[in-house]
Amino acid sequence: MRITRITVYHVDLPLEHPYWLSGGRLKFETLDATFVKLETDEGVTGWGEGTPWGHTYVPAHGPGIRAGIETMAPFLLGLDPRRVLDVERAMDMALPGHLYAKSPIDMACWDIAGQAAGLPIADLMGGGSRTPRPIASSVGAKTVDETRAVMDRYRQRGYIAHSVKIGGDVARDIARIRDVEANRAPHEIILYDVNRGWTRQQALSVMQATEDLCVMFEQPGETLDDIAAIRAKHAAPVSVDEALVTLQDATRIARDGLAEVFGIKLNRVGGLTKAARMRDIALAHGIDMFIMATGGSVLADTEALHLAATIPDANCKAVWACQDMITVDIAGGRGPRNIDGHLHLSETPGLGVHPDEDALGSPVAVYEAR
Repeated sequence: MRITRITVYHVDLPLEHPYWLSGGRLKFETLDATFVKLETDEGVTGWGEGTPWGHTYVPAHGPGIRAGIETMAPFLLGLDPRRVLDVERAMDMALPGHLYAKSPIDMACWDIAGQAAGLPIADLMGGGSRTPRPIASSVGAKTVDETRAVMDRYRQRGYIAHSVKIGGDVARDIARIRDVEANRAPHEIILYDVNRGWTRQQALSVMQATEDLCVMFEQPGETLDDIAAIRAKHAAPVSVDEALVTLQDATRIARDGLAEVFGIKLNRVGGLTKAARMRDIALAHGIDMFIMATGGSVLADTEALHLAATIPDANCKAVWACQDMITVDIAGGRGPRNIDGHLHLSETPGLGVHPDEDALGSPVAVYEAR
């Protein structure tokens, strides 16, 4: 089997509500999505998606994905997509770094490999738990009242896991955390996500002031060095998200005891192939995981669900999904959807969901073997 054609689509995915990160420092209203179709000489077609969270969140942006694919395409045409390690090495040789540009190609290759084997991706990867995974909301609000309103909206949809965005103002953050905890249901999973929005002093002020609540904080500093510098000065459990990009980051976090949880965003780390190695590092060191698409449609959410299904149930906290946050559905209701706040893994071989091509519009690029 060989890759014969790579077709690239660009779609804007409007958010249902304006979304704030890092204490209001960053605002997002539309996501720039790239969809990739890989065709083969045996008639098997795979789909991938790369949707960074805007252009200002992390070093990744939609146009960069499309430019990266243009650079890599000549090195990918003719390869066997089922040999995901060969494809990974070809991409890394053709374009060092730029992991977010490689993620949709990697997803499409796993989709083809699963279809060819007659197995869902999770089963092909050697896992495949059918325990429904809780969906984590993303509460991008700024005030106590707004936070209550957004969390109530998600609770009405069945959500039991919540990622509450904080950062930027110590007094406001402490007040919001205490209010959320006062209204927290016994079964809820709540993560307070700073998104790098604190200085070291601000982080210590909030984390020490809320130690009695035993809450978890995600990315309470800009870098791993920031997290390491304050590690011995607070008692709160930590999840690392934005600073977990490479396998070297994962090994440092595990070796130095910087966090109790990995937040693995598939688009940011380069796709399933690279994310699976981080999963194994986490499991070997007793580190739990949140698995996430960086953003995007049901395709990206489904990819995250497949990786989550390869993690023992006790070690997978939740799966963050974006489909309930956007107003465009490119797959006509197909694929894993919210059922009482959970996603259920399909038995369909491969990824398990493909987009309606009519919903994607005209391709922005097509690369073919000569």
